[in-house]
Amino acid sequence: MSSKGGGTALTRRNYRLASDMDKPRSTGIVNEKLLSDYLHHVFPSTKQGPTLASKPLGFQDLPAHLEKLLSEDTPTEDGQAVDGRLGPQPVVLDHTSGFEGLLFVDDDLLGVIGHSNFSSIRATTCVYKGKWAYEVLISSQGLMQIGWCTLSCRFNQEEGVGDTPDSYAYDGNRVRKWNVTTTNYGKVSVNTDRVLCVLRNGQSLGTAFTNIKMGPGIAYFPAISLSFKESVAFNFGSRPLRYPSQLINPPAADLMKAHKLLGYIKNVLSTAIDTQEGLVEKDCAVWRLHGEPTVLVTLAHIFNHFAPLMCKVYLVEDVLMNFLLGILEGGGSVDEHPLIQQLLDLFWLLMEDHEVNECLKQLMMSLLRAYRFSPIIPDLGFQIHYLRLTTAILRHEKSRKYLLSNLTFDVLRSVVFFYIKTPLRVKEAGLEELIPTTWWPTHFDKEGKDELEPKDESADERLRRRAYERGCQRLKKRIEVVEELQVQILRLLLNNKDKSTGEASRYIFLNKFRKFLQENASNRGHPTALCPPEYMVCFLHRLITAVRGCWDEGHRKSLSRAYVPPQLFYNGKVDYFDLQRLGGLLSHLKKTLKDDLASKANIIIDPAEIQATSMDDLDEDDESGAAQVMWLPGAVAMGGALARPSWLSSPTLGRANRFLSTAAVSLMTPRRPLSQPEKVKVRTLAVEQRTEEDIEGSYGNDGLLLGRPLEEPDQPNADKSLLEIVDGIVMMYNLSVHQQLGKMVVVSDDVHEYAVALKDTEEKIARCPARRADILEELQKSQKVFAEKLNHLSRRLAWINATIYSKEKMLDIYWLLCVCIRTIEHADNTGSLFAFTPEFYLNVAMNAYSALKNYFSPANGMDELPGVFECISDLLSLLSDIKDSLMQALASYVCYPQSLRAVERIPEEQRVAMMKNLLAPYEQRPWAQTNWILVRLWRGCGFGYRYTRLPHLLKTKPEDANLPSLQKPCPSLLLQRHMAELLSMDKDMAASFLNSVLNQLNWAFSEFIGMIQEIQQAAERPERNFVDTRQLKVCATCFDLSVSLLRVLEMTVTLVPEIFLDWSRPSAELLLRRLAQLLNQVLNRVTAEKNLFDRVVNLRLPGLESVDHYPILVAVTGILVRILVDGDRVSRAASVLLSDPCFQLHSIQHLLGEGGESSSSAAVASSVRPAVGSLGSSVAAPLPSATGSSERKHFSLHPTSEEDLCPICYAHPISAIFKPCSHKSCKACINQHLMNNKDCFFCKATITGVEDYSKPASS
Repeated sequence: MSSKGGGTALTRRNYRLASDMDKPRSTGIVNEKLLSDYLHHVFPSTKQGPTLASKPLGFQDLPAHLEKLLSEDTPTEDGQAVDGRLGPQPVVLDHTSGFEGLLFVDDDLLGVIGHSNFSSIRATTCVYKGKWAYEVLISSQGLMQIGWCTLSCRFNQEEGVGDTPDSYAYDGNRVRKWNVTTTNYGKVSVNTDRVLCVLRNGQSLGTAFTNIKMGPGIAYFPAISLSFKESVAFNFGSRPLRYPSQLINPPAADLMKAHKLLGYIKNVLSTAIDTQEGLVEKDCAVWRLHGEPTVLVTLAHIFNHFAPLMCKVYLVEDVLMNFLLGILEGGGSVDEHPLIQQLLDLFWLLMEDHEVNECLKQLMMSLLRAYRFSPIIPDLGFQIHYLRLTTAILRHEKSRKYLLSNLTFDVLRSVVFFYIKTPLRVKEAGLEELIPTTWWPTHFDKEGKDELEPKDESADERLRRRAYERGCQRLKKRIEVVEELQVQILRLLLNNKDKSTGEASRYIFLNKFRKFLQENASNRGHPTALCPPEYMVCFLHRLITAVRGCWDEGHRKSLSRAYVPPQLFYNGKVDYFDLQRLGGLLSHLKKTLKDDLASKANIIIDPAEIQATSMDDLDEDDESGAAQVMWLPGAVAMGGALARPSWLSSPTLGRANRFLSTAAVSLMTPRRPLSQPEKVKVRTLAVEQRTEEDIEGSYGNDGLLLGRPLEEPDQPNADKSLLEIVDGIVMMYNLSVHQQLGKMVVVSDDVHEYAVALKDTEEKIARCPARRADILEELQKSQKVFAEKLNHLSRRLAWINATIYSKEKMLDIYWLLCVCIRTIEHADNTGSLFAFTPEFYLNVAMNAYSALKNYFSPANGMDELPGVFECISDLLSLLSDIKDSLMQALASYVCYPQSLRAVERIPEEQRVAMMKNLLAPYEQRPWAQTNWILVRLWRGCGFGYRYTRLPHLLKTKPEDANLPSLQKPCPSLLLQRHMAELLSMDKDMAASFLNSVLNQLNWAFSEFIGMIQEIQQAAERPERNFVDTRQLKVCATCFDLSVSLLRVLEMTVTLVPEIFLDWSRPSAELLLRRLAQLLNQVLNRVTAEKNLFDRVVNLRLPGLESVDHYPILVAVTGILVRILVDGDRVSRAASVLLSDPCFQLHSIQHLLGEGGESSSSAAVASSVRPAVGSLGSSVAAPLPSATGSSERKHFSLHPTSEEDLCPICYAHPISAIFKPCSHKSCKACINQHLMNNKDCFFCKATITGVEDYSKPASS
């Protein structure tokens, strides 16, 4: 393949022919003497004498002269096989058979990352005698064991190198050596350490092992075992050693030749030929490739020998990379060092294509490796050094395009350049110098959260805080230098003006970027194929900054108004890799909405794509079509066009008016030709099939914007390629960035936890009696440990805040939120085509708001973000029709006061429509999210419902304090009023809604009781048992659902009591009786003597922390207070409650803390749980009259043991036994059941008879 661009298209072979054969004595403008002087100056001999120096030298004699110079003092290399070693050369890691566990091995087969509990891998070569060593570069600080093993060693997830008899290992993390047993050895290994056999950073750690097993059949392989996410890189001699060793010999002959040839190149660069003045010394930094024949022919002879050497990675890293780094050592911007560009021109001019390709590949891989494993120092000098050289190389157009096409986005390659790793140990990173004074919060509110501006902050604390903030600013400025270089690299990759030598860089980058996203979206279950999320976070922020820079270069609209046009979602120009759309699968949408595409977007789907749909997809579409798309009866009246699905339609008059006004404006001011445009047939293009024309378009071709609907403006707001990059940024955030943002918050949580512990310890020291010196000593030790830990964590937190949670990063996430909201808004305007919008846009809109609220520092408050809550209002106005996939967005927004106010600012008609959708019956749809939203709207108004966390959990640390469920109560009286009006006016809707709530409450509480029975049985078995954590989680979830359903009932009873108490309504009496029955059953289960609920709560099982008396009893109490105390029809509610067969007076007494003569157990219970409240004077008043009435005289005043109660109603003793299965219940339950069903409650066997049952006296 011939070379294109980069200077004169003249190969090395052309120079050789012209100089040696065609014109043997011609020297162009240079005479023979001047040429001889020039060549002697460029190629000086170390052994030249007077005779040799006076001998003329021309191009005819230059090859022989150069060969002689290169052979001088060059050591001879022994080509024979080295004794004592078996295996291939070069040595790499055995990724085919020599490993155990899940590992990620770099493309060069030298770097490895652990992806399972304890993974092991060995090399491809073994040794059996002699002295041998290898180097390991450590880039993490966790558990790893590095050493040697034989082929017979068998490793697993628990045992690795050093844990078997024939393996030996060094563990720098735990400072130990391993050979079955372990002893102390060496020093703690740190980030960026290199371990060389028994050397650490070039210093011997002493003899590690003696009496190593040797003999026939025994040979040792280099090996390592490492835990999850630990990362190292091996060097078996193919690259220069960081700390040279006599045990590893470099390629001395090639190394000497390369250094000599590089010296000759420097001589050419620093020497100018002047026909008048002769040879002139000049600064090589200003050298330019002007095409002088003498200089070019001289360089061609040098590159004849230099080019083959530059294909070897050792020489590229040791000679070429160090030379290029030396050029940039003078400082200044990269633009001030054009010599690197000239040298790259020279490479492309004088080297064969395969040589320059291999040289650039090895050079870039060496830079990546050096950047990835470079140590962190206070000024980040190493990282800046390598990034500057990378920027200089990528400024060369042809080199940039080659590297983009062949190296970019291969999982861990180029993305590494945009990552700034976090130091795990601040001492090695020099953070103690940058931040000499540490600070952490010492003032907390009642809920344990940090106070932003404590009023009683002392002068010393204020000085410490300000000194800490100044240190954080110094650190941030140094990190910003690295970030700016990373952005410069991306802006070079996004260049779309370098089309003179082929396809522009941006389009190469775009296709590679899309392929990168596809790999990460399609391999969610394969962690080794994914880009690490910590890399993704940094890459996302740099890409947003770079896109902003490209966007602002002469565009009509500001980036702040950016959005992705809706036609990208359905015109097939952008591949979304089978990701879910808001309307379902793409194959289903193409078939059901093809007429809409034709009428609204002038797009015809290629019939071949529709016919290619598999039969499975067709069956799925037939089943889901009715559920996902509900056609309106007016479709025929609209001229045969398909109507918008009901869940996407706008039911409000305001939305209709907006649509009609838009249509009127369109008719008055047509934005398209009056003639009907020609319809375009499209099909989905794979990433590899796209061209620049498919992206940017051409005359008569809209490119990515093909299929613009009438509602969409025809003037794009940016280059079309930038729109797709913005779309990729949104997808990238959804893939892993949001999850990683949540993980890094744990450092801030740790600071808070240790600060609370330190403050508590200091208070204990202040209260400690002087006579207890032993206690005081232990407390002071704890104080010292906590303070040291806080010093470390506060400095590490400063680094994380600067790299991940700074204000600039927060603005990036805010911009992303605005992009998603505007994209959804524009897509919503397209009517039924809204269904093509990828679901991840809605996920990012929800998660980005959550991240802004919970993950970023309160100092960078959301109140400073312009228009964030107006954006949320716009989004929620689009989601007034609640669909299951959209429900989570609303659930997230109602948890926070500011976003809830944004919900309340939605136009009233849309708010009412939204509430009406929330009050739809719970059956046949996921209802838990809907119930959660209603509970959040009520929380803060209910009885005993003003807590953020449950009272019995206040002293424990939550797993994630930023969870929406742990936010302060912020009820919405406005939305409560809408709910009350809807339930009061629409009797049928109220009845169906409440019946569904009661049904789900019955199911949730029954499931909860069944699960705690299984847990209790497992706990009582004599053998050791472990309850499945998933079962505990489901059990706690059922309990939480029961409580939340009770709270929704409390909300309904409070807002609209007439639904239950106004018996003129058709279903009021039935609803009240169902409510009384469920309340009695809940109370009986929770308050019975020696009951199952008490026993499980007292087990204190992890995972069941939320299961306690308080939350469920106060919820029931809230309902009882409303219908028995505050209601106008108290006697009616009390009558229904008391006449229910399940009513037990002892449950009410237990609730009130009153037990009469038999309340000892209740008194004991009340002493160990939070009190519900003093309700005796208010609730007990109506009970005596009801107790004396004729309606109920048979309820028990004394509690019965739970084992003797009916397992169905839990109110009466067991009094009937079924035949033939022998299951039991009370007579009331079985008689009612047999009126409709003849099957047993429990085993479903047919009941043939019922007999009386009485408990034997011996029991």
